[in-house]
Amino acid sequence: MAKTTKLFLIAFVAVFVIDQLIKQLFLGGFDWNSQCISLNLTFNKGVAFSMFAFLGEYLKYIQVLLITSVLGYLLWEKAVLKEYAFALGLVLGGGVSNLLDRFIHPGVVDYVYWHCGFDFAIFNFADVMIDLGVLLILIITFRKKDKE
Repeated sequence: MAKTTKLFLIAFVAVFVIDQLIKQLFLGGFDWNSQCISLNLTFNKGVAFSMFAFLGEYLKYIQVLLITSVLGYLLWEKAVLKEYAFALGLVLGGGVSNLLDRFIHPGVVDYVYWHCGFDFAIFNFADVMIDLGVLLILIITFRKKDKE
């Protein structure tokens, strides 16, 4: 197995497993509140900021199509996977974990709620890893453009 494929799979599996384990804590009843952050179980029926919740059950099938398309593209364009292996593992690991939630729970299991000074969207570990993966892709891309 190629080094980049291993890196992708390690990131993917690590994010997926860690996210699902954390979610099990909240599904088991864990709840914690402070002045700025609350850790409470919430089911998000949409995507970021609950957008597209109006799609209902169709949303999860649209996401299956999108994730399958991205994986197909990565198999077709191996150079992209090679260049962004770790970042793509983070993005797809988080995406698949959140997608699994849609099939086995009433929505994506979210639990981190920031409410200090302003209210922020409720999110989870997978969401943070997706954002981190996208940030890494942007950094790699801009560094590559600077070298050219």
